[in-house]
Amino acid sequence: MLKGLGNLGDMAKMMAKAQEFQAKMAEAQAAVEALEVEGEAGAGLVKAWVSGKGELKRLAIDPTLFVPEDREAVEDLVVAAIKTAQERAAEAAQAEMAKAAEGLPLPPGMKLPF
Repeated sequence: MLKGLGNLGDMAKMMAKAQEFQAKMAEAQAAVEALEVEGEAGAGLVKAWVSGKGELKRLAIDPTLFVPEDREAVEDLVVAAIKTAQERAAEAAQAEMAKAAEGLPLPPGMKLPF
C-alpha cells in the first residue's frame, strides 16, 4: 500500500543524526567562545591572552621593558605574543570542533566550522 516509503526510517535516522551534530556543534562553539589562550614572547616579558575566536582580551608587559630606547623591541614582542596567542586559540578551537565532529563520516582533512 505504501510501497516505496520504506526508506523513511533511514531518513528519520539521518535527521536525528543531523540534529545531534547540530547540538554538538553548538556545544563546541560555546566551548570555543569560553576559551582564553595565552601567548608570550621575550621569555614571558610580554604576554597576551585571546579568546577562542582570536580576539585580544588582555595584555601584560613586564615593567622592566619600559626603557625609551627599547620601544621598538617591546612593540615587536607585543606583536609576537599576540600572534602566538591567536595561533594557539585557532588550534584549540579546531580541536573543540574536531571533538564535536567525532564519529561523523566527514571527508579527510575537512576543517570545521564549515
